[in-house]
Amino acid sequence: MKKDINFGLLLLRIIIAGLMLFHGIAKLNSLAGIENMLTEAGLPTFMAYGVYITELVAPILIIIGFRTRIASLVFFLGMITALFLAHSDAIFAISEKGGLENELLLLYAFGGLVFFFTGSGNYAVSTSNKWD
Repeated sequence: MKKDINFGLLLLRIIIAGLMLFHGIAKLNSLAGIENMLTEAGLPTFMAYGVYITELVAPILIIIGFRTRIASLVFFLGMITALFLAHSDAIFAISEKGGLENELLLLYAFGGLVFFFTGSGNYAVSTSNKWD
């Protein structure tokens, strides 16, 4: 069987970033919960708008393959921020079923980090820039 790394990267980009889009779309209605978390952490509430960059803009750029490396770095940093801001009490807690409580968030974060190192592959809107 012939390897097709570029198709694999495309598929992974669509899955990881596409699933994150649902989280971003859900937050279009209200950022109140995130603003409350930021206030409790002593951070300014305007930072809540970073969710739109992390959960909407970056995933769209990753899916289409435009500046994938920079978009995935932003995505990774946003997921790590969410991990420490919203889940710091149980970062490595084990669930009842034996997995990590935050494994989905970690999967998103490190999936994004993979794209930082690999780039988007050949099936992308842009492939010639160093940030692709």
